[in-house]
Amino acid sequence: MSDLQNALQQRILIIDGAMGTMIQQYKLTESDFRGERFKDWACDVKGNNDLLSITQPHIITEIHKQYLAAGADIIETNTFSSTAIAQADYNMQALAYELNLASANCARQAVQQSGKQAWVAGAIGPLNKTLSLSPDVNNPGFRAVTFDEVVDAYYEQIKGLVEGGVDILLIETIFDTLNAKAAIYAIKQFYRDHPKFNPAEIMISGTITDASGRTLSGQTLEAFYTSVMHAKPLSVGLNCALGAKEMRSHIEELSQIASCYVSAYPNAGLPNAMGEYDETPHDTAHFLEEWAEKGFVNIVGGCCGTTPDHIKHIADNVRSLQPRALPVVEAESDC
Repeated sequence: MSDLQNALQQRILIIDGAMGTMIQQYKLTESDFRGERFKDWACDVKGNNDLLSITQPHIITEIHKQYLAAGADIIETNTFSSTAIAQADYNMQALAYELNLASANCARQAVQQSGKQAWVAGAIGPLNKTLSLSPDVNNPGFRAVTFDEVVDAYYEQIKGLVEGGVDILLIETIFDTLNAKAAIYAIKQFYRDHPKFNPAEIMISGTITDASGRTLSGQTLEAFYTSVMHAKPLSVGLNCALGAKEMRSHIEELSQIASCYVSAYPNAGLPNAMGEYDETPHDTAHFLEEWAEKGFVNIVGGCCGTTPDHIKHIADNVRSLQPRALPVVEAESDC
């Protein structure tokens, strides 16, 4: 059994908070994003946060270190959009592998410099193109991308993350389960092609978009869970879209059906009229403490709007609480 699995049996683990929220605090300019290497790039790149792992790696490493100091056990690489498909928005498709390798290196350096035991999760985002939904309301059968193209994009991302030394592959913010299944397929294919690497643990985290309890592509939570369990993930959970108050019932439901560990990292409440998040670290931590007391979760942290202060409060509030016990699965009868 791995050190990570041992830790999960003993305590609730803390995953970090929002990378984008922290980057915004640096108030970086277009030239900061470009750096020297991309100073003559043909289009604007401000907003391409993943690029900072190449042009401003010290900033990304420092953010990781702040989360580690706040109590994070798992830190996510700065790779939410590091696929050729997503990077096409900036004409940087060719950088996809390098972005993932550089981001994994930033996270690994932060862990080494922190001197604590922590795990690096390679963040695999949902893409800006979906396999289940048409972008053309007049042509519901149209797809902007094929399954094979999505697999290829994820495969390249996974290659960079694994070669960068991540401990976990985290397929997160899933609103289209077919995209997630392409990522799962790419992970399995990569390890078949590269048996020299020990397979990283897989974490899967979906997104419930509203009170209906469904993903954007229309799946119920139970259907989403059933659709991804063939991957034998370390954990399944929810993140983004909702604050902890709105996410609670869905996490409770997931805790009752999941045979693996359960993760939850909600936003810092719902966004205000300006698109900002106002929920205080104390309030977020209070919600997650209640989930832990009820035995709903094994891994908790924050998504949009959360900061190291949120993570510190969460870590302090759940430190003495027991993790959710895995259900006992009865062996199937031979009859």
